[in-house]
Amino acid sequence: MTSDQRVVVIGGGLAGLRLAQRLGAGSGADARVTVLGEEPHVPYNRVLLAEVLAGRYAPEVTALPAPGPALRRGVRAVRVDRADRTVHCDDGSTERYDTLVLATGSNAVLPPLRGLFEPKGGDLPDGVHAFRTMDDCLALSAAVAPGVRTVVIGGGLLGVSAARALAERGAQVVLAQQAERLMERQLDAEASALLHAHLRDLGVEIHTECRVRGLVTQRRERVHREVSGVEFADGYRLDADLVVLACGARPRTGLATAAGLQVRTGVVVDDRLRTSDPRIHAIGDCAEHDGRVYGLAGPALEQADALADVLTGSGTPYGGTRALTRLTLGGAGDGPLDLAAFGETTPLPGDDVVRLADATRRTYRKVVVRGDRLVGGVLLGELSTVGALARTWDGDARLPDPADLFHLLTDDGGH
Repeated sequence: MTSDQRVVVIGGGLAGLRLAQRLGAGSGADARVTVLGEEPHVPYNRVLLAEVLAGRYAPEVTALPAPGPALRRGVRAVRVDRADRTVHCDDGSTERYDTLVLATGSNAVLPPLRGLFEPKGGDLPDGVHAFRTMDDCLALSAAVAPGVRTVVIGGGLLGVSAARALAERGAQVVLAQQAERLMERQLDAEASALLHAHLRDLGVEIHTECRVRGLVTQRRERVHREVSGVEFADGYRLDADLVVLACGARPRTGLATAAGLQVRTGVVVDDRLRTSDPRIHAIGDCAEHDGRVYGLAGPALEQADALADVLTGSGTPYGGTRALTRLTLGGAGDGPLDLAAFGETTPLPGDDVVRLADATRRTYRKVVVRGDRLVGGVLLGELSTVGALARTWDGDARLPDPADLFHLLTDDGGH
């Protein structure tokens, strides 16, 4: 890559800015980098939005380091002309590229609920909020108050984070989860039960195996619709002043699809993070590598670093990320609850499983071992050993003594 190479990055989030910084001045690449950031805010760390909602952090605390390259804020890319190698923006401007990087992230999933939209479309009813962006967070933060009746739909990582934050703000929170347990993708049954108890102690009312069928709305001043409740699949109606949609995220692939790139769940990329057009790459939440879309900050940053190496001719191709999920749930009484999960937390026949649980201290540790390899684990309440466990798992290292698995879980060798 030479100094006259034009690199355009669409997306001003973690992945896009990390790549731009790696390719900026002093990197040895010296490419001309332009970042198109759709949001008007100073770039921020989305991982910390729940802390802003809880009132623990001010929004400015989430700001990412100021990017070295030119960042155009509040500019949305609307079309990619592959033949002319040009990106067209919503303000009428264009950006020509030699290399284009899609770091467009993902959108909040809006479930097909009755009453969510009117037949002709339009806005969400007043009181209904997604929880994905800084604007979502600020709007929800302005609406919440002590005693406000709030229903959070979705009991995954995002829904659990939102429910905890709203409860800390004094809202009356009901969490509705369609699956049989909270965070079923990351946690096993025992760990999920501890998480359930922690949220319940914060005052969160939890309903699992519970499907929301629709919203109950009413007209205000004959114009605006506002939410007044939710209706469950069994016909039960629950009053609500606020409804939070935390039903996951979907990769933003509209630009790629319109440009004729290969898209499945995400924008399909190879080990060099190239799309079906070799001049266009994709990283972060919008990218699908080897059939997988990660949707987590760690893999997004790793892909940005790998692409920087690819574009500068250093490093090795991207081979996938072994992702670790980590979350801190604040609370009163016994204090916050830390949790971490990685790899395969559900054992297969023949796997060795070691669990250490202390109900009094609300700690739980579990690892799954297959042969002489650590393949997954869950830890709640005490994470002092998570670093060593994650390194062993991520490096796919052979365990020195599989017969004595307690060394993996304790600081004192299991004694």
